[in-house]
Amino acid sequence: MKYRCRARRPRRAVLSADVGKVETRHGGGVVSCKGGCTLEMKEITSRKNPLIQHLKKLGSDRVYRDACGAFLCDGRKLYEEALQSGIVVTLAATSQREIAESLTCETILVPTDVLENISPMRTPQPLLFACQKPDGEPMSGAERLLILDGLQDPGNVGTLLRSASAFGIDQVILIGNSVDLYNPKTVRAAMGALFRQRVCTMTLDELMAYVNENGLTLLGADAAASGADVRDTLPSCLAIAIGNEGQGLSGELRARCHGTVRIPMEDIAESLNAGVAGSILLWELYRRSI
Repeated sequence: MKYRCRARRPRRAVLSADVGKVETRHGGGVVSCKGGCTLEMKEITSRKNPLIQHLKKLGSDRVYRDACGAFLCDGRKLYEEALQSGIVVTLAATSQREIAESLTCETILVPTDVLENISPMRTPQPLLFACQKPDGEPMSGAERLLILDGLQDPGNVGTLLRSASAFGIDQVILIGNSVDLYNPKTVRAAMGALFRQRVCTMTLDELMAYVNENGLTLLGADAAASGADVRDTLPSCLAIAIGNEGQGLSGELRARCHGTVRIPMEDIAESLNAGVAGSILLWELYRRSI
């Protein structure tokens, strides 16, 4: 799916995916982009418009996101983060003309109720935009790895992506029945880290091959007292796995770990939230490297 910027020419947006193909011609006002070209700005009021439906489905339908290779974001801050990270923004929708006139991508101006209809959020921002998914290929030569095993809460996944980005993790890998990385709630919780942090999904066998290829020690986070204390000396080339919020590490992954690691805490506390526990472990690794 592509939206091209052509100087002083009418715009044609082509939406294509496995689910079909729709073409619409744009009209409306003209806004200038920073590159010296002009972009047509279309005012749309119908919820049935193909561009409106495209954005709405990006926010609600994982199969459609995968087919398009795109996902939905919201807010001016995320928009700026996307541009700074080199992410391609393909289409934006806003209810505010001053925002529309400041953007450098294909833009549609819509009433507030249409924007609310597009957004999957209870409190939508005045700007929604579609991005191309970043390259999902794992990096070679990773030395510090975070594995998320079957995490289901978008907030926890977003938090851990932010922590991974802040604490110098080379690669984040999701395995098992983990939440969709491009679920709008995950994207919002990650606060731009999804644009900066290398992250991909793998099967368990693919993960183990990757761990072995990079010579990493694989430790699973576990509150049991038998695990290594995170304050102890740990290998410098390390992969840490965080398990599902309710069941912890899957039996299949636990059986392949080289050991476990724990965070010391008061006896009264049984465990920590997955996002909190993972962030503490990542901070401890980072602290030793600075």
